[in-house]
Amino acid sequence: MGALTHESLVEYLLEEAYEVAETIETGGGDSELKSELGDVLLQVVLHARLAEERGAFDLDDVARGLTAKMVRRNPHVFKPDGSLQESFPATVEDIVQTWDAVKKAEKPERGHIFDGVPAALPALARAQKLLDRAQRAGLSTVAGGTAVEVPATEEELGDLIFGMVDGARARGLDAERALRGALRRFQDSHRPTPEAP
Repeated sequence: MGALTHESLVEYLLEEAYEVAETIETGGGDSELKSELGDVLLQVVLHARLAEERGAFDLDDVARGLTAKMVRRNPHVFKPDGSLQESFPATVEDIVQTWDAVKKAEKPERGHIFDGVPAALPALARAQKLLDRAQRAGLSTVAGGTAVEVPATEEELGDLIFGMVDGARARGLDAERALRGALRRFQDSHRPTPEAP
């Protein structure tokens, strides 16, 4: 590996994050999870060290920023001084509403509910995020106007999606690109149309 830069480390950060997910999803056990989380933490340390070398911030700044953000974004859990509240919201919906309101106040430049969903996410993960955002905003989440019959279990769903990818590949179609196109159409259908002059 050549000189370490934020850019050169991105692929390793993503790889380590996927390894954590795989360990959790395959029941890799606490020892393996601890090791994989350590690998992710190493990536955080490396990025912070690079930033420190150019005088931008250090690992302590990252930790302080995280603490402040968690307190700020979770007023249902923390008091402004960081101590715990005496009572908590009754439902997950209450928590999500509070979280969304705080994030909207923090980032007023985000004019649309889809702003801030990373474009670099794999299409399937991006689809899930966009649909979650749309549902929370009360928008229609039916892509193309047609509801799709979904299997009852994740195993059956996985087999169905895998079969669709295989069928698409056999026809010379790119499933990932096709889904990215569907996501763009979905986003466009929910964006306000500019007013005519």
